[in-house]
Amino acid sequence: MVELLKVHGSANTFFLLDQNTLEKKLTQSELASLGQFIAAANNGIIGGADGLLVIDEATNSQSLASMEVINADGSIASMCGNGLRTVSRFLSEKYHLEMFHVETPLKSLAVSRAQPLHDNLQTFSVEISPISFAQTDVGFSNLGHEEIRNIVLPEIDPELRFTAVAVPNPHLIAFVDQEQLQSDRQQQIGETLNAPNPYFPDGVNVSFVQVISANKIFVKTFERGVGFTNACGTAMAASSLVTALTYPDLINFNQKNTVLNPGGMVQTVVHTLDDHYRIELIGNATFTHTINLSETDLREHDFTNAQIRETGEQRIYQDFVDSIK
Repeated sequence: MVELLKVHGSANTFFLLDQNTLEKKLTQSELASLGQFIAAANNGIIGGADGLLVIDEATNSQSLASMEVINADGSIASMCGNGLRTVSRFLSEKYHLEMFHVETPLKSLAVSRAQPLHDNLQTFSVEISPISFAQTDVGFSNLGHEEIRNIVLPEIDPELRFTAVAVPNPHLIAFVDQEQLQSDRQQQIGETLNAPNPYFPDGVNVSFVQVISANKIFVKTFERGVGFTNACGTAMAASSLVTALTYPDLINFNQKNTVLNPGGMVQTVVHTLDDHYRIELIGNATFTHTINLSETDLREHDFTNAQIRETGEQRIYQDFVDSIK
C-alpha cells in the first residue's frame, strides 16, 4: 500500500508523495500526469489541490531529502514555501530531526521546527532563497529595464508601480489600495502574463500587496500554473522583502513581520548582508487527510478503493484562523 497525505500551508493545498516508499519510483512524466489528475477539483479526491509535492532522495550530502513541486497544470515550480513547510514536517517526523536541509531545484534550504503560532498548530520555519532582481533570473523582456524596482510598466498597467524579483520563483509585485485589491485588475494582469505574451514568456506570479501597519501586510497572489491561491509562500516572502525595500519605515530587516493572506497568516523575517538577502518563512504545516491505496491503483489514477481518513488537524488550523480575524 501507498500512503498519500493531503496537506496545506496557509490553505495552499497539496498532495504529498514520498517516492522512497514505492516499489518502483514514478517517472517524471508519470508524476506530472498524477499531479494534474489529483489536483483537479473535479476528480472526486477531497476537492483537488493546488499541486503535488514529491519527496525523493537528495543528490547531495548536505540535504536530508529532495522536494519537487508539480503545479496543477503539470508544470514544475522552482520552489514553494508553503509546500516546503509541510515537507519539512513530514521529514522531521520520519527521521526525528528538528533542523536539517531540503534539496530544491536551485538550492539546499535550511528548515526547522518553530514555535507554534497557535495552540497545537504544527509550525515550521523555512529558508527562501536564492534571491535576485536580475532580468535573466526573473525572466522578463521587452520592458526596457534590466531591473524592475517600484516603477510603472505602461505595457502592463498605466498606473501601478511594480517590482520584479525571483526568490527563486519569479514574482511581480504591486502595492495597492482597497479598491484596487477588490477590482479585477489583478486577474487581468495575471491571466495576461501567464498566457503567451512578450513580457514574461515563462509566466510570473502576480501579487497585490496592501500595507496594513508597521510590520504587517496583506498579500493576494495569482500564481503561475495555478491561478488565485489562498496563499503563496514565496510570494509572501518576496512581498516582505519588497516592502522592506520600498517602505523601510514600515518593515524592518531582521525582525518578524506578520503577513496576512486569504488563507490565514504567516510570519517572515527578512535578513540582509551586503545587499544579499535571505528570508525566513514561518507558518503552519497541516496534514488534513491520509489516503491509502495500492501502488497499481496510484499508477492508474484509480482512487475508487482508496481509504481516506481525516486527521482532525483542520479544526486546529481553523481555530488559528479564527483567532487572527
